[in-house]
Amino acid sequence: MSILVTGVAGFIGYHVAERLLARGDAVVGIDNLNDYYSPQLKRDRLARLTERSGFRFAQVDFADQAQLLAALNGVDLRAIVHLGAQAGVRYSLSHPHAYVQSNLVGHLNLIEVGRHRGVEHLVYASSSSVYGSNTKLPFAVEDRVDHPISLYAATKKADELMSETYAHLYRMPQTGLRFFTVYGPWGRPDMAMWLFTDAILSGRPINVFGEGRMRRDFTYIDDIVTGVVACLDNPPADDNAPKAGGSRGPHRLYNIGNHRSEDLMRMIGLIEAECGRAAEKRLLPMQPGDVRDTFADISAISGDLGFQPTTAIDDGVPRFVRWFRDYTGK
Repeated sequence: MSILVTGVAGFIGYHVAERLLARGDAVVGIDNLNDYYSPQLKRDRLARLTERSGFRFAQVDFADQAQLLAALNGVDLRAIVHLGAQAGVRYSLSHPHAYVQSNLVGHLNLIEVGRHRGVEHLVYASSSSVYGSNTKLPFAVEDRVDHPISLYAATKKADELMSETYAHLYRMPQTGLRFFTVYGPWGRPDMAMWLFTDAILSGRPINVFGEGRMRRDFTYIDDIVTGVVACLDNPPADDNAPKAGGSRGPHRLYNIGNHRSEDLMRMIGLIEAECGRAAEKRLLPMQPGDVRDTFADISAISGDLGFQPTTAIDDGVPRFVRWFRDYTGK
């Protein structure tokens, strides 16, 4: 039986598929390879996966139900790791329909596949963005998340609600993961760490939003993957006991973060040190939809599954910069 990984050519999806293949799982990966960011980067990730035995890929838009079902025809699925989505807070301001189609219609299509196939577990990507304008730190899964400040965040909260409904109606085991600022090798070109590194090595100024007075819970990709796989291997029980996030059905919500909130300027300093040159900084105001601080309370996933991140930004940021220089030749 296979594990379906959506968004398999994306940053987190690629790394999760690689970890699953390394331990001997059969993986069916799907991705539409869209041009939100460089399709070549996605193809390069995919090329590494196709070298592994046990991997099968289909180029599919999972928001198209007919296309999705055709691609999965005859595939015996054990579990689903649904990581594909239209990502990005700022992009949602200018392309709202892409988020509704991919994140809402697409999520429904995947939980319907899970329901009708009777999969053991569906693990899906939510986001720390659901905490919106919350000011209490650290963010905990028990906090109310009724005030999103971007459409992206609103779609992720809606995904959580749909999954809760399916857990209640069909007793379908699901786990939603609220990711906090994931970074590392093979990362995304629209994320600050990539943008800063590229600009510094190219001698261009960097745009530092929030006047540089922002904090983020930067989480290294290897720690994220460890958390995803631990969740996948431990489906929530259908025992009417309250789960993380409050559900009494087989559905739980976890924060996955580093449990440390770091100054943005400190992250920039680590990039500068590894690049061997200082950045010219343009301090700009906050962007619409952005939040000033993020900080993950990981007590739920730590208590349930023993998850403990091990990579501080002092180690993770230089690793990313070294990979970036090797990949781009800069």
